[in-house]
Amino acid sequence: MLPTEPEILTMTKTLKQLALGLVAVLALAGNVAHAASEGIAWDKAPNKTNDLGALQNGAKLFVNYCLNCHSAAFMRYNRLTDIGLTEQQIKDNLLFATDKVGETMKAAIDPKQAKDWFGGNPPDLTVIARSRAGAGGSGADYLYTYLRTYYRDDTKASGWNNLAFPSVAMPHVLWELSGERKPLFDVKEEHGHKVQVFKGWQQVTPGTLSPLQYDQAMADLVGYMQWMGEPAQNTRVRVGVWVLMFLLMFTFIAWRLNASFWKDIK
Repeated sequence: MLPTEPEILTMTKTLKQLALGLVAVLALAGNVAHAASEGIAWDKAPNKTNDLGALQNGAKLFVNYCLNCHSAAFMRYNRLTDIGLTEQQIKDNLLFATDKVGETMKAAIDPKQAKDWFGGNPPDLTVIARSRAGAGGSGADYLYTYLRTYYRDDTKASGWNNLAFPSVAMPHVLWELSGERKPLFDVKEEHGHKVQVFKGWQQVTPGTLSPLQYDQAMADLVGYMQWMGEPAQNTRVRVGVWVLMFLLMFTFIAWRLNASFWKDIK
C-alpha cells in the first residue's frame, strides 16, 4: 500500500528535522574539537586517591580556596571520615559555611553576587574530575594541567588567563601560593602559518610555595576532587580484585570437578 500525500509530507518533514539535527551535532563536535585544540596538551596527574595524607591536604585546599565560590552539593562533610579525619577534626578545621558536620558542601558566595561578578554561577565541583575527561586524558589530567597553567593577562576582566582554558572567566584564586608566572613560547611555522608552541614558564614574582611544592599541592587538590567524584572507588577496586580471584578459583574447582565426573565415561 502506497503512502498518502499527508504521510509523505510528514516523512519529509521528519527527515529534514533529522538532517538539521545531524548538522547541529556535527557543528557542536567541531566546536568542541576546536576549543580543545586551543589549549595545551594535558599533563598526567599523579594518582593520589590512596594517599590519605594527600587527600586530607587536598580537602583543606578545597575548603579554603574552592568552596568560597564553588559548591560540592553531593558531598557531605562527614564523608571525609573515609579519608582518615574524625568528625571533631572536620568541625575544627573544615566547617566554615555551616556548623553541622552532616551538611553538604555548599558555596559561601551568594548566587546573585556570583552571577553579577562572573556572568554566571560557578559550576558544582562534586563530579568535576569525572566530567572533564576527554581526548587529552582523564578529568584529573585536565584539572591538574588547568590549575598549573594560569598566567597574568591584563587584557582579561579578571586579570588572568589560562593555557588549558583560554579566556577563562575564573580568576587565579591560588596565585598567592604559586606567585605570578609568564608563559614562554617558541614560534614555529606550520602549513604556512606561524604558531606559538609553549615551552615553559618564567617566574615573575615568587609565591609562598616553590614551583615544585605548588605542583605537589595541586596534585593533592586534584586527588581529592578525583576521590570526591566517587568516594567508594578504592573499595570498588578492592572488592573487584577479590571477586576476580574468587571466580578464578571457582573456575579451577569446577574444571577439576567436571574432569572427575566424566573420567569414567568414554
